[in-house]
Amino acid sequence: MDGQVGREAERQAELTGQVVGGAHDGETSSAAERLVKLLRDADATAATAESLTGGLVGAAFTDIPGVSAVYRGGVIVYATDLKATLAAVPAGQLAADGPVHADTAVAMASGVRERLGATYGLATTGVAGPEPQDGIQAGTVYVAVAGPRGVKVQRLSLAGDRPAVRRGSVEAVLSLAVELLEEEQEPSAR
Repeated sequence: MDGQVGREAERQAELTGQVVGGAHDGETSSAAERLVKLLRDADATAATAESLTGGLVGAAFTDIPGVSAVYRGGVIVYATDLKATLAAVPAGQLAADGPVHADTAVAMASGVRERLGATYGLATTGVAGPEPQDGIQAGTVYVAVAGPRGVKVQRLSLAGDRPAVRRGSVEAVLSLAVELLEEEQEPSAR
């Protein structure tokens, strides 16, 4: 019976584009591995605040052996009120901008960085779909990374089904973090 369960898991993984034993494709795992190396080289740490990705960014980190040296942890703030209570997004900002906004993503990244005592904070917020949310189209995502020298935020318009939007969001925030760390580690940035 275990063989049958294993075959079914492999079949489901093929259907969803996931790898059995890990929740990420090759692009995501290579971005995560690159980010972990950069964090180690900088003697830095990271923390995550996730909405639509529901823990997939944290899973990308924890798929890598030895990541405990650089990954502090994360919070899943799927409900709007949790963005304020757990990720330190000002309630007034949430009321004014809503949960799917560049400033919300920046506040989430900065808040989780501070709350979890990390050098860098990574955040994802958006509409995974398939339906729009509060007039915002499915596939609209904001990812942000906050570090000691600055913040980067990116707006995405992702196509595809819900799993594709979520995977694209993970890849984007990891790539954005790599970009920020590489910039901050350039000799001219020091």
